[in-house]
Amino acid sequence: MSQLEFDDNAARTLEAMYLTPDVVGQRAKVIEMLAPAPGEHVLDIGAGPGLLAYDLARMVGESGRLVGLDASAAMLKVARTRLAAMPQAECMEGDAADLTFPDASFDIAVSTQVHEYVADMEKAVKELHRVLKPGGRALVLDTDWRSIVWHSSDKARMERVLQCWDDHLADPHLPATLGARMRRAGFRVLRVEIVPMLSPRWQPVSYAAGIMKTIRGYAAANGDRHGLSKEEVQAWYDDQLRLAERGEFFFSLNRYAFLAMR
Repeated sequence: MSQLEFDDNAARTLEAMYLTPDVVGQRAKVIEMLAPAPGEHVLDIGAGPGLLAYDLARMVGESGRLVGLDASAAMLKVARTRLAAMPQAECMEGDAADLTFPDASFDIAVSTQVHEYVADMEKAVKELHRVLKPGGRALVLDTDWRSIVWHSSDKARMERVLQCWDDHLADPHLPATLGARMRRAGFRVLRVEIVPMLSPRWQPVSYAAGIMKTIRGYAAANGDRHGLSKEEVQAWYDDQLRLAERGEFFFSLNRYAFLAMR
């Protein structure tokens, strides 16, 4: 697995993607499923630029607590700036598979687009269970990249680009096994919801447009193991722009949100 590197530029790019309508809708769905209440203690694992953490901190209020964890210093800088005016919120460096909190510390734990990067999922899910209070809620949201429907003029090249992209994840198909993993760790799974990233036509301010640029950068740097040259990766990207110009762009990808109770 070749991980994505999150420097300051990458952090800003990710923040812009998280502000697109698709991902704003995802945050609304996560908040609806979790239903945070004033005074609750919340752990946001993989807080990224802090957009979800900001909303959750506002909802639990100053009588509550919000802790945002991230492994990236660049992401933590963005999140800390966003949350600076909230005394109930703090951000710290952390590892999803090694949570440094006492047992039963939180009412809510949430993790969006994080656990698919975690190599030791059994430990990560046990840690999630451990830090929750009895009756506490966990929400884990991840993508299964087999769910993608992405139109291309060259299907074989598209497949190779997506196979290369899969390499950046520990498990690009985590949702298929996530419910069973959570139940084995002692959770009761309450709800599973699909959260679509859908662009039936080209929209430059969209998840599809943002991830297209990210995949181009990753595949250009790592495509050799799949026989992809930088020129082929650029040709893949240019093909998508031509399809967009002709009104033939189509992108759909499913994320899956699992709500569980300890």
